[in-house]
Amino acid sequence: MDIVLYALTALLYGGLAVAGWRAHRQATAQPMLESVPPLSPAAPLPAGAGRGLADASAGMTMPTRVVLLVALLAHGVLLHTTIFPHDAMVFGFAFALSAMFWLGAGIYWIESFFFPLDGLRLLVLPLACVASLLPLVFSGVHVLSYAADPLFKLHFLIANVAYGLFVIAALHAVLMLLVERRLHAMRGGALARQSAAAGNGWLSSWLDTLPPLLTLEKLLFRLIGAGFVLLTLTLLSGILFNEQLLDRALQLDHKTVFALLSWVMFGALLTARRVSGWRGRAALRWVLASFVALLLAYVGSRFVFEVLLHRPVV
Repeated sequence: MDIVLYALTALLYGGLAVAGWRAHRQATAQPMLESVPPLSPAAPLPAGAGRGLADASAGMTMPTRVVLLVALLAHGVLLHTTIFPHDAMVFGFAFALSAMFWLGAGIYWIESFFFPLDGLRLLVLPLACVASLLPLVFSGVHVLSYAADPLFKLHFLIANVAYGLFVIAALHAVLMLLVERRLHAMRGGALARQSAAAGNGWLSSWLDTLPPLLTLEKLLFRLIGAGFVLLTLTLLSGILFNEQLLDRALQLDHKTVFALLSWVMFGALLTARRVSGWRGRAALRWVLASFVALLLAYVGSRFVFEVLLHRPVV
């Protein structure tokens, strides 16, 4: 049954990713048709050639939404059956990445009802497809006997939602850095614009499918704000669970240190944003640095222990 869910999830994610990139390539080619004069006055341009990239940024169609929802449901059932097989819990860095990108894709699906984010879809779905298959390749896992504890389940749920929000926030930051770089190139004069268009045509057309930079920035800090609240609850519930399980509120291991570091970094970013309106490249790089610290706490430590050191991690 699990292998069927793996195949179905990867097929749906992969099919949507391929269809999205194919539609993007076709939309990119349409403006080029407009620059070619007709062979004769009676030879009109192909139907729809004038729409160009405007159609590509119009958002997901209803069939695409439904298929993505089915993929999310299949991926969710797969995660539940593989992580919680009985009363215990099977987990590892591959399962962590799979859960992160499942939640990230789900958050994108909700966001897409309010903003045209096709450019983000072209990035999220291939990553979700690969992440959903990782547990098949990396089977080094740790079985947690206390998984049935209600407090642990609450801690695990809040943590995964928080990490899913930060995954999408990090992808937003990457896209915003690319958009800013393109805007600076466009302001650099005609020669710079021509060279940028010649060398990065596919990238420019992809970025054209995104909402305006200010809209992306608003979404980014909304995601970070929600993620920070959930990350705070994650740390608090983790402290309570440690107190209950180990009679010690805080265990200063590598995972806790990186989690606290990322919490401090995201908190400093939100404070600087509110106090001084911090924005631009420096803020975006700070977002990515904070996400890397969180990734090291959540996934990096498990990868080192399970894959490199072949040791279980608690």
